Amino acid sequence: MKIRATGWAVLLMGASQAAFAVSFEVSDIRVEGLQRVSAGTVFNALPISAHDTVNDESISNAGKALFRTGLFDDVQLGRDGDVLVIDVDERPSIASINIKGNSKIPEDQLKKGLSDAGLSEGQVLQRSTLEEMQRELERVYQGQGRYSARISTSVQKLDQNRVQVDIDINEGNVARIKQINIVGNHDFDNETLQQQFELEDRPGWFFGWFSSDQYSREQLQGDLDRLRSWYLDRGYVNFSIDSTQVSISPDKSSIYVTVNIDEGKRYRFGDINFAGNIEMPDDKARSLVQAKSGEIFSQSDLTTSSEALRKALGAQGFAFARIEAVPNIHDNDDRVDVTFNVDPGRRAYVRRINFRGNTTTADEVLRREMTQLEGAPASTDAISDSQARLERLGFFRQVEVNTQPVADTPDQLDVTYNVEEQPSGSISASLGFAQSEGIIYGASLSQRNFLGTGNRVDIGAQTSKYYQNLRFSYTDPYWTLDGISRGYNLYYRATDYEDSDISTYSTDAFGGGVNFGYPISDLSRLNFGVNLESLHVDDYDDSPSEIVQFIDDEGKDFNTYSLTAGWTRNNLNRGILPTAGSYQNASVETAGGDAQFYKLRYQGQKLFPIKTEEWALKFRTELGYANSFGGTDNMPFYENFYSGGLGSVRGFRSNTLGQPTTARNDGDDDTLGGNILMEGSAELIFPTPFIEDHRQVQTSFFVDAGNTFLSDCYPVESGRTSECSSGVDLGELRYSAGLGLSWLTPVGPLTFSVARPINKKDGDDTQFFQFSLGQTF
Repeated sequence: MKIRATGWAVLLMGASQAAFAVSFEVSDIRVEGLQRVSAGTVFNALPISAHDTVNDESISNAGKALFRTGLFDDVQLGRDGDVLVIDVDERPSIASINIKGNSKIPEDQLKKGLSDAGLSEGQVLQRSTLEEMQRELERVYQGQGRYSARISTSVQKLDQNRVQVDIDINEGNVARIKQINIVGNHDFDNETLQQQFELEDRPGWFFGWFSSDQYSREQLQGDLDRLRSWYLDRGYVNFSIDSTQVSISPDKSSIYVTVNIDEGKRYRFGDINFAGNIEMPDDKARSLVQAKSGEIFSQSDLTTSSEALRKALGAQGFAFARIEAVPNIHDNDDRVDVTFNVDPGRRAYVRRINFRGNTTTADEVLRREMTQLEGAPASTDAISDSQARLERLGFFRQVEVNTQPVADTPDQLDVTYNVEEQPSGSISASLGFAQSEGIIYGASLSQRNFLGTGNRVDIGAQTSKYYQNLRFSYTDPYWTLDGISRGYNLYYRATDYEDSDISTYSTDAFGGGVNFGYPISDLSRLNFGVNLESLHVDDYDDSPSEIVQFIDDEGKDFNTYSLTAGWTRNNLNRGILPTAGSYQNASVETAGGDAQFYKLRYQGQKLFPIKTEEWALKFRTELGYANSFGGTDNMPFYENFYSGGLGSVRGFRSNTLGQPTTARNDGDDDTLGGNILMEGSAELIFPTPFIEDHRQVQTSFFVDAGNTFLSDCYPVESGRTSECSSGVDLGELRYSAGLGLSWLTPVGPLTFSVARPINKKDGDDTQFFQFSLGQTF
C-alpha cells in the first residue's frame, strides 16, 4: 500500500491511514524515481532513518519535509513489509532561459534578477517563483512609467526532465504626462510652482524634444521634495503636501497628476541662539551663521550654517562634531527662534596617515605634501588641503581620501589617501608633428616624477624643420625639508627660420643656469634664477630690413647674463586638465652684457565649475612687456613675444600675428613679433561625448583674442620706408572662435582645434585645423 503526497502538504486519507494505523520499525528505506537528485539529498531532508519506529504523524511529517526541499512535484510513501518506500517525481531543471523583447533593461540585468530569485540555468524550476518574477518585472517597468508593459512566460519540456523557459517582454511605451494640477496654492501661481518640477505637462513645440513629460514615480517624488524645499526656503514652515493623485487614461498612455498642498503662513527668523560647547568665540560662530534675525525663514540657510559650524569645528580637530539646528515656531507673531545645539565631541587626533595605489611614487613624495600631520589634531581643512596638494602634483589621475575611526579609541582616526597614478613623462624615442614646426623627432627622457622621487628631469635631443635642441634640466622641488627647490639647466639651441612663417633669420645659442624656489604659503612661491647665454644671430638675403639694420647696429654675437624673479600662485584642482581653481604667474627678467633688456610677464587663468567637474568656465590671460636699456638701443628682435596658434590665438598660424616687417629683395613681409603681448581667451569646458574618463580628455568651445605690438618701430636700412606703426591699438586685436580638444594619449599628449577667425584682415595667415602630437600643451 502506498501513500500519495501532492500539492503543498501530505494528505493521509481513509484507507491510506489504515495502511499505517499500526506503527512499525523501519528496517530499510528505498527511494525510487530519482534522476538528477541524489539519494543522499533525500536522506538528508528525510526526518526518518532506518530502525526508527514510525506512525501516521511521522510519515506525514516526512512527506512535508521532502516537499519543502522544492525538488519534487509528487511524493508517494509506501510500505513493503518493514521497508519504507519513497517514490518521487522530480521537478524539471532549467536548461536555458530565453529573453526577448527587452531594450530598456539589459538582458544581463534581467538574468541576474532571475538568478537572485532562484531562476537560473541548472536550477530546479519553481513555477511559483517564475510567476512572482513575472509580476515583479511588470512592477519594474511600471516604475519607469511603462504601464502598458506585459510579461508573458512559457515553459517547453525537453528530454531528461529538463525545460526551456521563454520570457517574452512587451515593454510598451512610456505614459506621457498630460496635465499637472496643483491645488491649494494662494501666494504663488501654478506656473511658478511648476517651474520647480522636472516633469512637464506642456513641452514646447521645439524644446519639447528635450523635455521630461514621461512619467516616473521616482522623478515625481523628487519633484515633490524640491517643491517642499522651495517653500521651506521662502518661510513657509508649515507647508505640507496633503495628497497626490496619479490617474491613468484607459489606454494607459496618458497620466494626470494632482498635487494638493497647504502653504501655511510665512515666517521670519527670530532669535538665533547656541546651546552646548561651541569651542569658539560667540561672534565668530554668529559670523558663520547665514540665518539672520528678521529675515525670511530659510531651511537651506540653517543647513548651510550647520555645515559651516561643523567645518569650523572640524578644522580645530573636532572631526566628529554634531550640529543640530532646532526651530521653535511662534505662531502668534509668525517667527521662528533657532537654537543650534552644538556637540563638538572629543578632539580627534590622527593616529596614522596611509597611502594606497602609489606603485611608482615613493611614499616620502606624498608624505611631504601633507599639511595634516600624524599625532596632530585631525583638521578637516588640513586633510582636504593635503588632498588638493597631491592632485596639483600632476602625478595622479585622481586622489580620494577616507577617514576611519580607530576601534576602541574614540579620539583617534586614520586617514588614507587612495591615489591612481598616471604617466608623468616618457623615456623613449619620440616622433611628433606640429603644423608650426613640421615633423619633430629625437630621443628624450622627460619625467616630472623621476623614478618616483618627485624630482623633475628633462634630457633630450630634438630636431625639426626649424630648430635643433639639446637640453638637460633637473629640479628638486624639496631641496630642503621646508620646500625650497633648486634646479639646473644646460642647453644648446639652433634655429633657422629661412622658410618659416616668421621673419627670416637664424640663431645658435648655448647656455645654462640655476634657479631656486621659495614657498611663502601653501599655494604661493617665489622663484629666483640666473642664466648665462652665448648667442650668434645671422641674416639672409631676403631677411627683412629691420633685422639687417639691427645686426649692423648691434652686431651678431651676444654674451648675456640674466636674472629672473617670479611669483606663482597655484590653486588649480588638478595638475593636468584642471576644471576648477586659479593659477597666476608674474615674472621679471633683466639681462645684461652684450644685450641689455628686461621682460615683464603675467599669466593667469581662472576656472569656475558648473554643477559638476565635467562642466566649467575657463578664462585665461597673458600679458607681456619688454624693452631695451643701457647700451642697447633697440629690443633684441629674437627676444620678442609672438602670438598666434595653439596655446595662443587659435585659427591663426603660429607666431604670425604682429606688425609686418619691411621686405627687401622681394622677401615676404613677415612679422618680428613685438615687445608688447596681449592675449586672452574664454572657454566652456564640457564632457567629451562617449568618453567616460574626463580626466584624460577635455573638450571646450572657446573664443580667443590677442596680438603683439611694438612700442617703438625698429629702424630700417637707409633708403627704405618702414611699414610699421608703433603703439598699442586695441582695434588690431584678432579674435577667433572654435572647438578644442586635449587628450593624454599613451604615446604622448595630443591637442587640436578647429577655429574660424572673427575679424581676419588682409595679410593674416589663417589655419582652420591645428594640432600637435608629442608636444607639451
